[in-house]
Amino acid sequence: MTTKKMPNRLIQEKSPYLLQHAYNPVDWLPWCEEAFAKAKAEDKPIFLSIGYSTCHWCHVMAHESFEDEVVAKILNKSFISIKVDREERPDIDSIYMSFCQAFNGSGGWPLTIVMTPEGEPFFAGTYIPKHAKYNLGGLIDILNRIVELWHSDRKSFTDYALKAKEALDKELNVAKPKVLSEDIIAKAVQELKKSFERNYGGFSDAPKFPIPHNLMFLMRAYKMQKEEALLHMVEHTLKSMYRGGIFDHIGFGFSRYSTDKKWLVPHFEKMLYDNALLLLAYTEGYELTGELMYKEVAEKIISYVLRALLSPQGGFYCGEDADSEGVEGKFYVWTVDEVKAVLGEERGELFCHSYDITTDGNFEGKNIPNLIHNEEELSSEQKKMLEESRKLLFEHREKRIHPHKDDKILTYWNGLIIAALSYAGRIFKSEEYISAARTGANFILNTMVDEGGRLYSRFRDGEVEHKGYLEDYANISYGLIELYEATLEEDYLRSAERLTSSMLELFWDFEHGGLFLYGSDAEQLILRPKEIYDGALPSGNSVAAYNLLRLGSILERQDFIDHTEKIFEAFGERIEKIPSAHCFLLLAYSYNKKLKKL
Repeated sequence: MTTKKMPNRLIQEKSPYLLQHAYNPVDWLPWCEEAFAKAKAEDKPIFLSIGYSTCHWCHVMAHESFEDEVVAKILNKSFISIKVDREERPDIDSIYMSFCQAFNGSGGWPLTIVMTPEGEPFFAGTYIPKHAKYNLGGLIDILNRIVELWHSDRKSFTDYALKAKEALDKELNVAKPKVLSEDIIAKAVQELKKSFERNYGGFSDAPKFPIPHNLMFLMRAYKMQKEEALLHMVEHTLKSMYRGGIFDHIGFGFSRYSTDKKWLVPHFEKMLYDNALLLLAYTEGYELTGELMYKEVAEKIISYVLRALLSPQGGFYCGEDADSEGVEGKFYVWTVDEVKAVLGEERGELFCHSYDITTDGNFEGKNIPNLIHNEEELSSEQKKMLEESRKLLFEHREKRIHPHKDDKILTYWNGLIIAALSYAGRIFKSEEYISAARTGANFILNTMVDEGGRLYSRFRDGEVEHKGYLEDYANISYGLIELYEATLEEDYLRSAERLTSSMLELFWDFEHGGLFLYGSDAEQLILRPKEIYDGALPSGNSVAAYNLLRLGSILERQDFIDHTEKIFEAFGERIEKIPSAHCFLLLAYSYNKKLKKL
């Protein structure tokens, strides 16, 4: 006889990530006032776990620990446990990830935080195994030790938490204003040159992330300086990424990042924002060089996005998981026998030879299709045969069990794909791409904005939730500006202007300049951070600065341009420390320099 599992409070949520944990034996609560009140009333620390639904290591920790009765017993007895979807609550994630990076020197997801009932953190980690392994302490031992100290030496926790909060507030928000140096572009270029990986492109060895805005920055720098080395870095990276296994050569679209320096073995999850940013980079590469390969890659990205991530309502879903049937990458890999069973001997031999499908395999005994070492020039007949083979393999792969799809719609990621589709539609003269961007923009403007004009962040299953963050306002305005440039329909320009004006009212730091991550009318957390680092995604301040300049120029709004100058100055000290970590912001800075010359 089987006992039916009882759901916890997460069953009432809409987030796919929270729903994945709704039948854990852990008594999870969503982030809410009740959770903090309960922690205070019961005098317990809070165990905060932050992740997202397509995260491989989040799944691993869930299976190892959060589905485990022993771990659940400790958490339920001695902690108040809170689950947060980082994609829905970037404000919460930003604060506690900053603490984790300060505490450990690095971060990642799942993010594991233990904090006081007031929300002040005193312990941080990422993936933590149930028992010690991978040179990591075990979760059970860590939890038991925290419980012991919570009762015997709590003051050390609370004192540390208070000091950490004060230090973090200073780090995030208090900086001396500094005018950017005239050679800031040159400094960023030199840093990228120094970190450039010459064999396969990109700007690290392993793991290797695309970071498309680095390439966009280098293309703009090349236009100004005409230095061939800059264009070489861009082109070598664009070609190498496409040739690698990080690109899905069967169904198209890019995975999150590569675990090796060759771009061969991806972390198999596919995210909307990565594909949007890469679409911008490949389209700009084509516009700059006329290289048809970049156009073909851009069109393949669009094919994937419109097929796999477009919702019936017109907005775009977040992404697809790395795992299927509990195994990372299982959906995407092949054996020689599988390929030949679908294609036959002759076609199968050509495909295996072209895409590195071997009996030994290149990934755990199986194969990730790639073109890394294929330098052969193919005849038109061979190209035609390979494309026919790809379609047959795609049809066969569609019968496999698909990875989980995160079907929530986020305003700020939609802003990026609207911008990318609009730009690609304009450059490639494609009404289909512009139409998809228009439909997405109309969905956001009609569904995600309330009667008072307040933008919201997330839509799923008919529900709109969470007051929009800075990234929502900045990125949807970015998309609307690009859509205006593609269509010359003034309504989109005016919508961008309205949202940007609202952004300044809700997020502007009137004391120090720059824009806060969450609005003055939103839930006030232990800190109110301002972000400028351009990581996997450009920061809200960077995109906002770019928008303010473009709108200021088009609409002759000097007040918008003045705000941009204040953003540069407010973050000048941070930018000067590592210019290459702020490449999207430097796109705005270079645009500003161009405006001043006019």
